[in-house]
Amino acid sequence: MIKSRTVAKLVFAVILLLTFSPVTGCTLNHDFDKDLKRITKPYRFSVVKWELNAFGEGIRETLCDRQKTIDDKISKVTEYFSAVEEIKRLESEIESVKAGNRQGDMDSLEAELNRLQQQNSEVADTVENILETQIKEALSQQGIFNPITGSKAVLPPVNFKLERPPHMLVVSPRDRIESMKKVALLQDMSPEDMEIIEGRVDELDVSSLVVRLGGYSTYPSFVTDKAGLRFVIETAVHEWLHQYLVFKPLGFRYMLDTTGVCRDYEVATMNETLVGMVSEEIGAIVYENNYAREEANNARPETTESGFDFNQEMREIRRAVDEYLAQGEIEQAEEFMEQKRQFLATRGYHIRKLNQAYFAFYGTYADSPTSISPIGVEMKKLRDQSASLKEFLETAASMSSRRDLAESIN
Repeated sequence: MIKSRTVAKLVFAVILLLTFSPVTGCTLNHDFDKDLKRITKPYRFSVVKWELNAFGEGIRETLCDRQKTIDDKISKVTEYFSAVEEIKRLESEIESVKAGNRQGDMDSLEAELNRLQQQNSEVADTVENILETQIKEALSQQGIFNPITGSKAVLPPVNFKLERPPHMLVVSPRDRIESMKKVALLQDMSPEDMEIIEGRVDELDVSSLVVRLGGYSTYPSFVTDKAGLRFVIETAVHEWLHQYLVFKPLGFRYMLDTTGVCRDYEVATMNETLVGMVSEEIGAIVYENNYAREEANNARPETTESGFDFNQEMREIRRAVDEYLAQGEIEQAEEFMEQKRQFLATRGYHIRKLNQAYFAFYGTYADSPTSISPIGVEMKKLRDQSASLKEFLETAASMSSRRDLAESIN
């Protein structure tokens, strides 16, 4: 018999595909849009193609569905993520050997890397299902269920794939920090590819950056297979919340912003900040309920902090850049950011490119060090005055403007 949860996943995938795939955004002008499409065409990631493929896999899963008994779920998940850490270590060691920075048996290293990658590939579906169930349980504990009818069934069904997400090209004007365009790019891209795209886009007199994403809210969502357990849990919740909020005023307005239909950077910041705060709390619940004891037993000694405050430094850089741009000193702002990028590298923080597009992308998260938006503080006030996480989410989700947020905390 086909499980209702699997059917619900398929239905929701169809809804998202039919509802949002045809939406196209307006851009600054026709010539800019045409030039950007020409530059990015060889590298574009097709969301529609991927969704159709995922839909086909979902049908096969439904037709071949069987109840599976999974023994020792916690160990199954922790073993997977231990292998992830070992895979990253091996990849780094192999790169060092190739570069001539150290000696090593390449055949042995690559054989072990292939073995671990194959091992994780075989259990990825199981790990996804375990985490999806645990996230659903945490959401249910908080009374977060259905954004449409309010019935006690988590909707959309939590559904994600442990897979490398697409890259994202972010475009900002040079004279101010604002996300004016985002384009999903291929999952596999070299640093050289990124530099080529950015160089050509920058010739259009804008600031651009190709970002490696940790997650992407298609359906099922992408969640990177290169990260640790806590990051994956929070990211899976994060992308689910984006899907949940589409059916609420705030999320719908955010969708209009991301597609370019109706730009509103403050709504985008509100949405991302809300999602970040709620996913952090839900992620902590999932972790504490299932993995805190297991991870504590395998915890590595903490490294001593250098005393350098990266968050404070980034906020000061952002304020200085805004001042330069407000005075029309664009070249000075760009020179300043490059100098600061090099300075951060001496402190152990290696940022490939620090420019207006960098701050436009990461600054959308008002609780991040790259943002100086007061929205983060306002959201935290709203959370403090909310009786529960559910109340906080529902209150913020019902908003459609920055004014609504200001009024709610007054």
